[in-house]
Amino acid sequence: MATTRIEGSFVALITPFNKDGSVDFEGFRTLLKFHEDQGSSAVLIMGSTGEVSMLSPAERQRIIVETARMKTGRMQFFYGCTGNNTATTIEYLKFARSNGADGAILAAPSYICASEADIEDYFLEVADATDLPLGIYNNPPRVKTDLHWDNLLRIFRHPNYVVHKESTTRVGQVAQVLRARPDVAVMCCDSPNLGLVVPTMSLGGHGTANMTGNIAPLEMARLSTPWHSPEVSVAFRDEYLRMLPMLHFSYSAINPVAIKSLMKAVGLPAGELRRPLKGLEGEALLKGLRIVRELELDRKYGWSSPALRSI
Repeated sequence: MATTRIEGSFVALITPFNKDGSVDFEGFRTLLKFHEDQGSSAVLIMGSTGEVSMLSPAERQRIIVETARMKTGRMQFFYGCTGNNTATTIEYLKFARSNGADGAILAAPSYICASEADIEDYFLEVADATDLPLGIYNNPPRVKTDLHWDNLLRIFRHPNYVVHKESTTRVGQVAQVLRARPDVAVMCCDSPNLGLVVPTMSLGGHGTANMTGNIAPLEMARLSTPWHSPEVSVAFRDEYLRMLPMLHFSYSAINPVAIKSLMKAVGLPAGELRRPLKGLEGEALLKGLRIVRELELDRKYGWSSPALRSI
């Protein structure tokens, strides 16, 4: 039975690649320490931000084994374990459980466009097959299936579910889930266009499951602090409005094109995107670099790459 509870910034980590296209495990080590030092509560390794759909099964297994060895206990390590069917998802979960994962995040299998009733059964069946703490990523733009709060609340009765990440535009759905007080951490995507961050936190959300933390981890940790006092809400407001340009930039191209391109440009270990995805160039990338400068992230984090020096 799962007992993990996460609050704060849950960062969907990129997968860094070497120049030859292989997974950069020293890059992973650098990024994981970066997040530990800057207040991230947890990372999701091999989510959509981690280009999981373009990793081979062997790469997925090795990433779990190698990164789990890097744990220090300061941050929770969750892994994307969604397979293309129920049996494969269970296999991924069992492997992650046996090799040091703290938990796993699951979405509906992509492309098959299953009904909500079938996906509800899927989430319950895979949870019965493991004692690993699990989270649900309700992400219809990526997987088509869209769970209603009734589906979600029935699933959350299962004791292994500990996280809910919502990626719709429905504030009402978040409110209904929080009103029911399930024993899960309710988080939202950090996309400003979806508009969920402010209402989720104001209604009692437990944090954000975000992508922008890849480039601004401390700032996202501040935005993801639950509102236990009026002072926290005021600090949130100020930080949210300050960070809006970067939040918009993060979603200026399909995830993770913008954020990974910017990470590489400032000198963080990122590498190239896997084809057919390609990195940002020209004005599209310069916009992100100018935002880094305006927010003084380069000064804060000690970045001094050629790209930054050129603007």
